[in-house]
Amino acid sequence: MTESSRRGGAPRGGGRVRMTGKERREQLIDIGRTLFAERGFDATSVEEIAAKAGVSKPVVYEHFGGKEGLYAVVVDREMRILLDGVTSALTGGHPRELLEQAAFGLLDYIEHSTDGFQILVRDSPVAQSTGTFASLISDIASQVEHILGLEFASRGYDQKLAPMYAQMLVGMVALTGQWWLDVRTPAKSEVAAHLVNLAWNGLSGLEQNPRLVTRRKHDRA
Repeated sequence: MTESSRRGGAPRGGGRVRMTGKERREQLIDIGRTLFAERGFDATSVEEIAAKAGVSKPVVYEHFGGKEGLYAVVVDREMRILLDGVTSALTGGHPRELLEQAAFGLLDYIEHSTDGFQILVRDSPVAQSTGTFASLISDIASQVEHILGLEFASRGYDQKLAPMYAQMLVGMVALTGQWWLDVRTPAKSEVAAHLVNLAWNGLSGLEQNPRLVTRRKHDRA
């Protein structure tokens, strides 16, 4: 039985355009992404996903093997988007600028891909090869680890500690991002400035009114 017959597609000459297999897959991913963000994994059903797509349940199983398979695809895609965004933001420069770039990379993702971030910060309900938010943090930390290693070497510090400090820095930014997702205040640029203020100066050297040294277009004051 074909997908179109299972989903009760419009007859030839009808008003509804039939989707290709690739188009249907992308539609189901988009619908799953929205529902998982709104409801979470447990509260989302295959029946609801199928209904939103205007198809029958077997179509969802055909493409993903079930709800778990769809969820894994959604999580894997969001993890790649976030990781690519953060790593591409690290364009170099002074170590403090790199910290700002990393902070903005995550905050930009939260601002523009809110549904995706809400999915990532939930505890994964199924065992999957795509990993969890914690493993994503480790992936991002590994991207800044070598930067810290170079800075440690220039200051005569133990470079073996760089991985631990990378986890600390990225974890701090990620948890702040979760908080900012809910409150959305202060402005993104101000959040980034205070994050870097703490990371760069430490509590004993906090600036009273921190300012970013990097100037980016389209940022709010």
